Amino acid sequence: MNPAHAYLNQLTRRQFFNGAGLAMGGVALNLLAPRLRAASASSPSLSPASPRLFPPLGGFPHFAPTAKRIIYLHMNGGPSQLDTLDYKPALQPRFQEDLPESIRQGQRITTMTSGQTKFPVAPTLFKFAQHGQSRAWVSELLPWTAKIVDDIAIVRSVHTNAINHDPACTFLMTGSEIPGKASLGSWLSYGLGSESNNLPAFVVLTPKFSPKVAAQALFTRMWSSGFLPSTHNGVALRAQGDPVLFLDNPAGVDATARRAMLDTLGEFNHLAAKRHGDPETLTRIAQYEMAFRMQTSVPELTDISAETPATLDLYGPAVKEPGSFAASCLLARRLVERGVRVVQINHRGWDQHGTLPEHLKIQCLDTDRGCYALIADLKQRDMLKDTLVVWAGEFGRTVYSQGTLTRTNYGRDHHPRCFSVWLAGGGVKGGVVHGETDDFSYNIVRDPVSLFDLNATLLHCMGIDHAKFSFKSQGLDQRLTGVEPARIVREILS
Repeated sequence: MNPAHAYLNQLTRRQFFNGAGLAMGGVALNLLAPRLRAASASSPSLSPASPRLFPPLGGFPHFAPTAKRIIYLHMNGGPSQLDTLDYKPALQPRFQEDLPESIRQGQRITTMTSGQTKFPVAPTLFKFAQHGQSRAWVSELLPWTAKIVDDIAIVRSVHTNAINHDPACTFLMTGSEIPGKASLGSWLSYGLGSESNNLPAFVVLTPKFSPKVAAQALFTRMWSSGFLPSTHNGVALRAQGDPVLFLDNPAGVDATARRAMLDTLGEFNHLAAKRHGDPETLTRIAQYEMAFRMQTSVPELTDISAETPATLDLYGPAVKEPGSFAASCLLARRLVERGVRVVQINHRGWDQHGTLPEHLKIQCLDTDRGCYALIADLKQRDMLKDTLVVWAGEFGRTVYSQGTLTRTNYGRDHHPRCFSVWLAGGGVKGGVVHGETDDFSYNIVRDPVSLFDLNATLLHCMGIDHAKFSFKSQGLDQRLTGVEPARIVREILS
């Protein structure tokens, strides 16, 4: 009897596809060998000549970009557009009126307010004023942002599909409410690589927030590589203490010994990759190499003692508090200055279902100056022209109050139908206000911008045609902008 025939007769369907997958992995490994060898090359030198661990793919960018890098300021929880950037003076005389059905139009609301018998209109408690040459209306809660209105484009007509935090944040960052997709930062890392030899292409910061406000959990899927190679995961730097745990060598181990250990481990991993054909083994090699390089680059990155007094004054006193939002904004500037492609800052606590006037004021006080300083700092270094900055939450808030409404206190529920976002730098036209909502900031009446449109525009600024940027997974050509039509918001581009 032929042993090969006997083996094939006993082979299960699962075993066959598992073996076929490994075989295809080996083919892919051979095709990618030149790039992988560069990614896993070991050298004790940290000079600019060291091979990049995140080289760009061939063919990218598709065209000349207006932005080389992006800083994404995510206000997790959903800032109220009615109290910050979307001025609705006609609401003042409508205090406590029931929201007209002609405005609500039977749209879905969350279970947190679906049981209310009334939906009383809650005008903002805060004053608005016009600023800059653009005369844009900005709330008194954001006096520092008001100083840069001529540098930013305010989009008041963004809308989303999701109405609850987790799917909304996932949709914002990955273009899908379904977990498992790749995040914006991972897509850019995959397509464009990093300009740094010693820092990751995609870094995530999570600054501390006031203990007086409630906050939703942050899920790593917001900076995950999803179906992309795990090399493109966002690397989270801790807000306090060691930025990266276990990065330093243990006692008794110096750089020479660590280098020797990594070289030996790399040899074993290369043998394993050759034997099993699993590309993730090579990813592990690249991660070890990056960790080795970060032992030198991260301490220098986080040491702000060399910053001038003028720069520190720009960010305000909070910049010297480890883990503050201001310190994170300064760190973001230092990261992109050193070649990091994407920096994502996740600031929590923007979910004001009740006690909005008090808690929203705390959040704005915590972040407003840092946002202003980041734009001003980039601008004075001539970096704003090719650094794209985005300020956004996952959705907006309702015009009607959740719970008890008084003249001095109210709350707002989640509202996906319209919310405000601002962008600056990297090809964005400053001093622009795009889109318009109705008198209740409930529906969009002019120039709607979907999250697919927003992401298509961000990719365009980075020199990428969103329709041609895909990755085969689960039999589909996956895209950040999905399969629905998406348009570039050219009205806000210079």
